[in-house]
Amino acid sequence: MGRHRAASVGAGLVGALVFVEFVSGFLQGYYTPLATDIARHLDINDADVNWFEAAQLLLSALCVPPLSKLGDLVGHQRVLVWSAVVTAVATWGIALSSSFESYLVFWALQGVFTVWLPLEVALIYRRSVGLPLRAAATRRATGVIVAALQAGAIAGALSAGATSAAFGPIWLVLAVPAVLTVAVVLVIVGFVPDTHVVQPGGLDGRGLLWLSSSLLLVTGGLSLVRLWGADSPWPWLAIAAGALVLVPFCRHELRITDPIIDLRVMRQPSMWPVQFTALLFGVSVLGAQIPLSTFAQTDPDVHGYGLGLDSTSVAPIIGGYVLSMLVGALLFARISQRFSPRACLIAAATLVGVGYASLVPLHASVLQMAACMVVAGLGSGALVAALPAAAAAAAPEGRTAVATGLTNTTKTIGGAFASCVFGVALAAGASHATAASLSGYYTVWIVCSATAFVAAVGLAFVPRLAFADPAALEEELER
Repeated sequence: MGRHRAASVGAGLVGALVFVEFVSGFLQGYYTPLATDIARHLDINDADVNWFEAAQLLLSALCVPPLSKLGDLVGHQRVLVWSAVVTAVATWGIALSSSFESYLVFWALQGVFTVWLPLEVALIYRRSVGLPLRAAATRRATGVIVAALQAGAIAGALSAGATSAAFGPIWLVLAVPAVLTVAVVLVIVGFVPDTHVVQPGGLDGRGLLWLSSSLLLVTGGLSLVRLWGADSPWPWLAIAAGALVLVPFCRHELRITDPIIDLRVMRQPSMWPVQFTALLFGVSVLGAQIPLSTFAQTDPDVHGYGLGLDSTSVAPIIGGYVLSMLVGALLFARISQRFSPRACLIAAATLVGVGYASLVPLHASVLQMAACMVVAGLGSGALVAALPAAAAAAAPEGRTAVATGLTNTTKTIGGAFASCVFGVALAAGASHATAASLSGYYTVWIVCSATAFVAAVGLAFVPRLAFADPAALEEELER
């Protein structure tokens, strides 16, 4: 009976959040097959498309901590509505804009949707108050909405090519996700109840200022490397200044009782490897999607590398990758019942590393690339589902939303830095007006592989029985 109650708690709420996360995944999957079409529409280089993603990921990294904290203070449903409205406005802006500058602004603002998942997990966790299997119910519901996210990404990737072929004008193609974001606002307002009790406290404005300054300096420095070259000292000075700003940020966060990022929680042995993994995982899951699409659409007859696909034919490849992520997310819950969650996390990170490492020698055909991406996708899907649940299990009572949001923040930071680095790498050595360099693609795949393997090593420092359910933990201790 207890198991049944845990599974059924918040079914109506979860149903609404399934749609929200489906649209979130749709946004993440829809634009990738259209990357080259957007570049041609704006008359820019393929490598420049990475700066849209870099701007979005940077704003995501800046907004997730304060919005997650604001959700704890004034209500998760309210902040979810506000973020959905901003996302809808930005998505319509992308559809109706026609210049690089306006695309950059609206693409960045659209990144507010990354706060949806942490707020949703917090809503689910609050709804399950009083249940003996509260953590288990939260993990199961989180798995459901993460599966919806992956399904949405598949639908987005597959429908992008179809709408591109059917509609023709790029603004009409880009209006499809804009319509869905408006529906998200209506679903949240109509079906997600606001039952939050206002909590005392406030935002850590000084900490947010330090963190924002650090991110802007580091990311700005990486951008200057592309504009001024690696020989200029100014980009490296900006990056170094950004790293130094973290010193007063850490001191401030440890000094106050209500920080924007609780470093005391971060340094726990069951927490820091999770956040470290999320940071490194963001490199591949967020930073490598655009390069994958542009490589597949590069004409090998003209440039000597690539697959020569268009936006319609590349969509199934990306859809297959995301489908394998969906499979990985669903398999993780079952496999972790047989083996420890820590072992499954290590295996998932290793799969990501193997998949991207295999792309270095195997990228000459659609079949080769698809096989490599399926391997990476299985591991990526497991990590997408596991990291928020692992952070929630490791967090102290009352800080689940903050810990879950932090996995999104660190993942987004990793993706933002990777997009900047990959943009520099792809532009360096490019001998054509539009296509990126082959050496740049090698750099992308090697970096993604290396960061995944490093994450697997970091997860080995997690305590052996971390993240396990209480019943499983008691059974293991009895042995």
